[in-house]
Amino acid sequence: MAAKPPTGDPVQDAPDVTAPQHAAAGLPAIAHSLRVAQRQMGVRRTALTLLKVNQKDGFDCPGCAWPEPDKRHAAEFCENGAKAVAEEATLRRVTPDFFAAHPVADLAGRSGYWLGQQGRLTHPMYLAEGADHYEPVTWERAFDIVAEELHALASPDEAVFYTSGRTSNEAAFLYQLFAREFGTNNLPDCSNMCHESSGSALTETIGIGKGSVHLEDLHQADLIIVAGQNPGTNHPRMLTALEKAKAAGARIITVNPLPEAGLERFKNPQNARGLAGTGTALADLFLQIRLGGDHALFRLLNKLVLETEGALDTAFIDEHTHGFEDFARLARTADWDTTLRATGLPREDIERALRMILDSRRTVVCWAMGLTQHKHAVPTIKEVVNLLLLRGNIGRPGAGVCPVRGHSNVQGDRTMGIFERPAPAFLDALEKEFGFAPPRHHGLDVVRAIRALRDGTAKVFFAMGGNFVAATPDTDVTEAAIRRARLTVHVSTKLNRSHVVTGARALILPTLGRTERDRQAAGDQFVTVEDSMGMVHASRGRLAPAGPQLLSEPAIVCRLARRVLGPASTTPWEQFEGDYATIRDRIARVVPGFENFNTRVARPGGFTLPHAPRDERRFPTTTGKANFSATEVTWPQAPEGRLLLQTLRSHDQYNTTIYGLDDRYRGIKNGRRVVLVNPDDAAGLGLADGSYADLVSEWTDGSERRAPGFRVVHYPTARGCAAAYYPETNVLVPLDHTADTSNTPASKSLVIRIEQAATPASGAPGTT
Repeated sequence: MAAKPPTGDPVQDAPDVTAPQHAAAGLPAIAHSLRVAQRQMGVRRTALTLLKVNQKDGFDCPGCAWPEPDKRHAAEFCENGAKAVAEEATLRRVTPDFFAAHPVADLAGRSGYWLGQQGRLTHPMYLAEGADHYEPVTWERAFDIVAEELHALASPDEAVFYTSGRTSNEAAFLYQLFAREFGTNNLPDCSNMCHESSGSALTETIGIGKGSVHLEDLHQADLIIVAGQNPGTNHPRMLTALEKAKAAGARIITVNPLPEAGLERFKNPQNARGLAGTGTALADLFLQIRLGGDHALFRLLNKLVLETEGALDTAFIDEHTHGFEDFARLARTADWDTTLRATGLPREDIERALRMILDSRRTVVCWAMGLTQHKHAVPTIKEVVNLLLLRGNIGRPGAGVCPVRGHSNVQGDRTMGIFERPAPAFLDALEKEFGFAPPRHHGLDVVRAIRALRDGTAKVFFAMGGNFVAATPDTDVTEAAIRRARLTVHVSTKLNRSHVVTGARALILPTLGRTERDRQAAGDQFVTVEDSMGMVHASRGRLAPAGPQLLSEPAIVCRLARRVLGPASTTPWEQFEGDYATIRDRIARVVPGFENFNTRVARPGGFTLPHAPRDERRFPTTTGKANFSATEVTWPQAPEGRLLLQTLRSHDQYNTTIYGLDDRYRGIKNGRRVVLVNPDDAAGLGLADGSYADLVSEWTDGSERRAPGFRVVHYPTARGCAAAYYPETNVLVPLDHTADTSNTPASKSLVIRIEQAATPASGAPGTT
């Protein structure tokens, strides 16, 4: 048996700090993966479970959305994937006895790390209005409670239906179908907080809000630019693809405010070179950019490409693009002085990057939150697209755009219709297939949903997975907004902060995880997911469920829909629950690209969704061509005595799930309340290494937000920039500080001042 969960919740306010590492993975990653897995699952369960992760006959990792190669290793998982599986397949259990022993007020004072370590939820739990403990409730009563509150609303738009990226295609399709048949498009999801900027920019420029590359394209590229991304922690299996690309002759440019070990050197645990300790040097050029300076960098690079004789793919530009002259006119106004000030880069580094771009016929640009979570994120990503269009690098093998998604099916959820602004064609298809008129007005995204809850215009909050309270910005505002709700409901596998920040009434509905067998009326079921590159494949759990009371996500949606919508609904909810193949038959008739869904997904490895820009060099934009963009360059600036702060993950976490209290690659151990500051900036501000300080964000309306008691760590960040972990620093992100167009919280460019504190923080609930 695995060890029992921790009973105490010690405050981790004095982390140990050593020098950051310069290589990722290797034997330490294997040892750490196995240690965590065996602690949660035991030896035998660890072996049986990990060998099925990301296999064609196994289950999809509940972590990131990085695709699998056609030929797979026996151990097709990374360190953080092993942690994600261990947390789900743990032998620890949170039973009704646990809730009887812990009032909600006690749980609300615990850290998010401690809550997550308690194990799997086993029973539906209900917090009645005015009660201080959750109590077990039958599924029938739970659905009655949701129906009572939904039926009491003055309008369906007073309900919010949130979705996490781990939800399967089948569950996501049913969930949006239920919400729209109920009468609302209030379907915010975690995409609103991460890659919404990518979708907005790519839809406008190439006509599809997804990346245009396959995994094989990275292997064939001449140049790969990795901007605003740390794959060593957030998408570790990407390092294998970069290593393979290097072996084939590719060069790699990394653009980031922080040096990251995984992009310096990769010790692949799957081969002798990695295990021997040498590994592979990945980055040929590291551009240590100031936070938010990426737009200026790519604009100047575009100007320099324009000015280089023979550099343009004029045939591609003439045949396939629109708006070149307006873009080129503005791009030619870029100047060196402005760019160097915005980026903080040496001129010679930019010139070297230009030479690498000009030497490359096939270029892929990858990015993640470091580009998407700025006020000017959408124009920045459009500028990246401009660079690729100039050289004809979309619709060419070995080239294209590669936004690297986070959660394992966040892209699939959007494909299935989880979107507050659905396309008319999608709604038309739903109406034709199911015989009801779905709402046509736009719904609420995450930020607007928080405002609606805050203002009392939304009264029921239902979450299909995730940890909404810990994931969202402006923590104090968000928690106060949630507490105004009449009912909050969370479909979850494990306990988290969102379960203890509740509306007047609250439900926790326990669900199956990816690792578990899903048996319904028609027998064992599988679900499907879409990876970051548009591959759709099956996922089959093998473990016995964590408890007999658990329902699958599709079953929860189907039973809820039957109770709420009643006999007036002609949708065959009971049939859908009993046989997921019947769901996929309907998806095939509604969602383009899923024709013959059941037949195609039965093939080992699944199938690839069509992508017109990649497959045909056809661009389904308003102009019918790929659109160049012409927007003025902006970048965030901090006043004298202030720094720009980015929120980021530690190596021991995935999104808001904290696996441990170490950040091995950055040299942080046994603590999370740290702020990484350039030594020269720290000296100018009088901040000694190891001292403690409060972080105070300053917003344009004069308001301030405070996160107390952070240990100052002198660290090689870009000058003028600092970094600290979320969710601890989400409290600093103003709700109104969002990206233009996408409305994504701009948590990578916060103006802060750092005030010295005499002692560490006593510990903030839900953080360390």
